[in-house]
Amino acid sequence: MNDESPILQIFNESGVDIPLQEKKLSQLLEYIEKQEHCRFSFVELVYVDEKEIIRINSEYLQREYITDIISFRYDEDQSNSQIEGTLYCCAPRIKEQAREFDESVSRELLRIFIHGLLHLIGFEDKASAEKKQMTALEDHYLAYSKSI
Repeated sequence: MNDESPILQIFNESGVDIPLQEKKLSQLLEYIEKQEHCRFSFVELVYVDEKEIIRINSEYLQREYITDIISFRYDEDQSNSQIEGTLYCCAPRIKEQAREFDESVSRELLRIFIHGLLHLIGFEDKASAEKKQMTALEDHYLAYSKSI
């Protein structure tokens, strides 16, 4: 695999303060790459408001509701060696979830970022067993994130 660092671009169009450092997100992304034996060549992380997440959800997924994240993968590389994608995160919804789960906002933002990366890799969470596996991986990567 390529030794170059993945490109992570972050955009905050939500109007909500995002208490995460780009460096930490990049280090976490690189750690997930190593652990999952994949390669992210380009990841765009876009924080949006409720109105925009509903528009994206409706236009692309034919769903009419607010969700915390929508992941789009663009490459067609089955080997996962050049993953490219965009993660649309609804910052207000994530902050709300943090309160619901009695979690810090930064930890919930990290969980959602990890969740989106796992979707880009190919993990699903429709079935109960898949959901359990993703939650276990999220917990594992969240534990690692405390050390960076």
